[in-house]
Amino acid sequence: MRDPDPQRICGPNAVRALFLRRPQDVLRLFFDPERAAFAEPLARHMARTRRIFREVWPEELVRVGGTQHHGGIVAIAVPKKAEMLEGPLPPILWSAPLLPVLDGIGNPHNLGAILRSAAFFGARAVILGDDPRQADLSDAAFRTSEGAVEHLTVFRTDNLPSLLRRLEGRVLPVAAVAAGGVPPAQVPQGKPVALVLGNEETGPNAAVLAACAGGCTLPALGPLESLNVSAAAAVLFHAFAPGGR
Repeated sequence: MRDPDPQRICGPNAVRALFLRRPQDVLRLFFDPERAAFAEPLARHMARTRRIFREVWPEELVRVGGTQHHGGIVAIAVPKKAEMLEGPLPPILWSAPLLPVLDGIGNPHNLGAILRSAAFFGARAVILGDDPRQADLSDAAFRTSEGAVEHLTVFRTDNLPSLLRRLEGRVLPVAAVAAGGVPPAQVPQGKPVALVLGNEETGPNAAVLAACAGGCTLPALGPLESLNVSAAAAVLFHAFAPGGR
């Protein structure tokens, strides 16, 4: 089996986080002239470790990064993958008041935005469910997360309903639903909340909903019925963060 392709980490925030959290995984570094000052300390690390770094023109950076939204700097790195949850559950899953659980979030940009909000509001871990539509930690997710991926432990499960039941007693599994749930302020307190965010179009599936203690709905104050899943996630993360309720 061949090794997985390296990941392209684009943008100054994502690249900074990569060098901060796992500098040993950086294979190559490219930057345009406008990012030369920002890249200088990173280039010194690359020189010390005898790895390739180079200043290139912006059009070459588009080719290297695979996108025009490269932010002037691209690192090529050993890919970070979600860790499969097997055996005893790690305590990091209930070490913070919030545990985001993603069930079929298919858009990598939504995934990246959710991870960014999760890190901002103090989550330490995130779980990706077994829905085949669930996006993985792609280049686009890394770029949109603005470095948040590096500050989170991302897990994957092959049976989300079973995992939610195993977590009961340690956390309170709550599904974010478009209608019919209680407002965040009415969700029982005292345990970390495992907030399940479902597919952008259909929400969490029936088996996942059955494994949750209940549903939570953001009450609309205007004429629109719902928010984009990443926007709703940020509002709910704030609600379940310390002092949010």
